[in-house]
Amino acid sequence: MQNQPRTDDATNRRLWRLVGPVVVGGTIAGLWSLWHVADYDQLAAYMTIPIALMIASGFVLIEIRVRSMTVSGAPTAAVLTVATAFLPPPMVILSALCGWFLNQLAHRRTDPMKTSFNVAKETLAATATTFTAAAFGVRPILLHDDVSLASLIPGMVLGAVAYALVDELVAQGLFAIVTHTPYRQRLLAHWNALTISRIGQLGVAIATVAAYQVSKWLLLVLPPLVLAIHLASASRVKARQGNEAWQRLAEATDEFNSVDQTAVLYAAVRRAADLFSTDEVEVEIHPPTGEPRLVRSNGREILFDGIPLDAPTADGFMIPIALESYRGDADLGELRLRFRGPVKLSERENYTLRTFAAALCTAIRNAATHAETQRLAESHARAAAQDPLTHLANRRRLQQYGDEVLSSTGPGSGIVGVMLIDLNHFKEVNDTLGHAAGDRVLTTVAERLVDAARPGDLVARFGGDEFAVILAGLSAPALAEVRAHAILDALAPPILLDDMRISVEASCGVTTAGSGSIGELLRRADVAMYQAKQEGQRVVVYAHARDTADVGSLTLGGDLARAVAERQFTVNFQPIVDLASGQVIAAEALTRWHHPDRGDLAPDRFLGAIERSGQLAAFADAVLDQALLAASLWSDAGHTIPVAVNVSARSLLDPSFPDAVARRLGARGVPSASLIIEITESVTLSKLEVVDDVLAALRDQGIRLALDDFGTGFSSLATLARVPVDELKIDRSFVAAMNTSAPGAVVRSTIDLGRSLDLLVVAEGVEREEQRQQLWELGCPAGQGHLFARAMPADRLLAALRRGGGALAAPLHDTGAVIRMSRSRRTRRAGAGEPGQEWST
Repeated sequence: MQNQPRTDDATNRRLWRLVGPVVVGGTIAGLWSLWHVADYDQLAAYMTIPIALMIASGFVLIEIRVRSMTVSGAPTAAVLTVATAFLPPPMVILSALCGWFLNQLAHRRTDPMKTSFNVAKETLAATATTFTAAAFGVRPILLHDDVSLASLIPGMVLGAVAYALVDELVAQGLFAIVTHTPYRQRLLAHWNALTISRIGQLGVAIATVAAYQVSKWLLLVLPPLVLAIHLASASRVKARQGNEAWQRLAEATDEFNSVDQTAVLYAAVRRAADLFSTDEVEVEIHPPTGEPRLVRSNGREILFDGIPLDAPTADGFMIPIALESYRGDADLGELRLRFRGPVKLSERENYTLRTFAAALCTAIRNAATHAETQRLAESHARAAAQDPLTHLANRRRLQQYGDEVLSSTGPGSGIVGVMLIDLNHFKEVNDTLGHAAGDRVLTTVAERLVDAARPGDLVARFGGDEFAVILAGLSAPALAEVRAHAILDALAPPILLDDMRISVEASCGVTTAGSGSIGELLRRADVAMYQAKQEGQRVVVYAHARDTADVGSLTLGGDLARAVAERQFTVNFQPIVDLASGQVIAAEALTRWHHPDRGDLAPDRFLGAIERSGQLAAFADAVLDQALLAASLWSDAGHTIPVAVNVSARSLLDPSFPDAVARRLGARGVPSASLIIEITESVTLSKLEVVDDVLAALRDQGIRLALDDFGTGFSSLATLARVPVDELKIDRSFVAAMNTSAPGAVVRSTIDLGRSLDLLVVAEGVEREEQRQQLWELGCPAGQGHLFARAMPADRLLAALRRGGGALAAPLHDTGAVIRMSRSRRTRRAGAGEPGQEWST
């Protein structure tokens, strides 16, 4: 942000427009009074007492600091009201002028403008008081012997009112200009306490006159009375100031709830200027990462925002305070209050400043934490959407993009084509030249595919030597084949590897559609690609008549009703194990269709058909019933093991689903805590508004929720923020590639995220003992995979539990063994020591 022009000159001009007329008016009043003094011989004798009282009143001030200046209030009204009853107007005015001038000298006021303004204001107020009193029948007692108290009271009351009006209108005008607050707001500030004080002073003035007429000696008791009333009023004003200060502090810290660092810093400098009545405020921070930053404001606008070295030099008196937490650590920078002149903060202001700085430090740390969370979210999104070797989109990203372009098809949007490319004889490259050479070939192929693609196309790597291309916006289906040949032509030039020329050949399957699902298009492209490899052709376009798998899926759809009725769907259970102890802590239900003609079918062969049919609710109920029956069997045998059941996204769109789950739990006599519902990130779950009620109802029953395949979705953290899950499951693809940079980062970040949110993290696809050891050292508490057990029927799992005493693997460390733990594991324990410390387990 560029430096903004300062507006102090404009403020000074407004001040002079007020101060000038007041000083001129006071001067005129003083000259008039000198000109109209009737008896100069009595001047000194009559004015000695009121002048002395004026000077004394200045030592019992109510002081309020406004920026670099202190505005004071004294019990002058009582003195002037009494003087009006005893002296003629010229002498009253001269008493006020001389008395207040000597008062300013006694307080060593050195600023000519402030001194002139204060003396002139009191002179004008005295002029208004005495002329008003005289106009309403007040005759000076010292000049007339027949004056009664009753004749003085109306004039004295109205004179006191005139003094209050002039004093408040002029003084609060100054306040409004200096603080840049509305004039009406300043007039209403502390009005009740000040009104009580002025009424008390008027009462003392009337009592003084009455006492004088009774006995002059009674006047001795009146000064302490005036002082007591004034101090009581001062106490009320200070108490109100304190309450307002705490209210403004609460309002200021409320604005620190933003997670945007700029919003926090801007709120801090603006609020601090108002809270501590400064001329300028600046905050300088030195974050652990990134450049230092300085923000400066005068309370109305931001004067500077940038690198501290680039900031213009600020003059004046400065009060700094370090930005540190309530415990005194985590010094992030400094908050500075700047004034034009020297200022000493009160004890309350110092405490408020320390509280404000600590709250600001916390807000800055929260903003930094949010920024880091966003960075992790972006990192997760990149890792979940990118192939680590070629940096192309991966399968998940391609599916997400494919759904987007298919859902956006309409008039003028064109047709979507999908190419599935498989490199021929690629295994020979790896076997002959090594995997490093194979990786170079894959990288070169990826670059050529990207160069041959057009804007709007997406190139992805599916793993191994398989690539896919989404062709968006085709004007006719026939163009897909033309584009496929053109893209494969880009692979024709030989690739140079260590002085060897490698020719790359590929087989490609192509399909097109104007709508539908990307999964179905990929399946069709895969069918076409398989035909291309079988027939030795370079490009084959999908033909429905040759798709035996598609014909088979239609047959499966007709068999679903009978399959549900005859309980052809069987459920096996894969245990979830505590990585450290090897104890089974849960089991995941995995469904198979035992088809009488086709044998056992995996879920990916029939789930799509079930979702498109009317059998989803019956299928889900049958699977849930078998899972709960297994949980009941294990519980009766003394093994309380929760069972996790995967739920289709379409089931979450059914408002009656929670009731169906509750009925099934009651029928099997299984507590709700023994059931875990696993949900996946999908297009349906990205629109969580429609499933919020279903998820809330499940949670209200005490059912735990697990987010399956975490990290593979395009909006994992967004889903996690909306869905109140209890568990995160790391996808097996990240566990398998854990030693590479991107998948490893996803695994570590997910474990750290789960720990910070107090969620159970389960790693899927644990196949080797070294993976188990590595995951445990990273802080992952649980895992499942073939290392521990494959999916098995409920009775077989129970037998395994009995044999192992509830464990399916040996513990990582014997009881009492001394091991060296990684820093990430140690810091999870309370009272973790220094790096390198040994622990007993």
